[in-house]
Amino acid sequence: MPYVNIKLTREGVTAEQKRRLMEGTTQLLIDVLGKNPKTTFVVIEEVDTDNWGIGGVPVTELRKQKT
Repeated sequence: MPYVNIKLTREGVTAEQKRRLMEGTTQLLIDVLGKNPKTTFVVIEEVDTDNWGIGGVPVTELRKQKT
């Protein structure tokens, strides 16, 4: 019973994109590990960019630096 947790920054990922991530991840587990899709769980968590840091700097600040 695979459980996959995908974490993304909350920056406009659409419902369609999330659905495709779930489908693709499930299919990958079917193809590579022979897992049953009925018992394969994929959870997508969206994290505010203030709560996601890279190199000690919040992503919100990093995004501002790039503009």
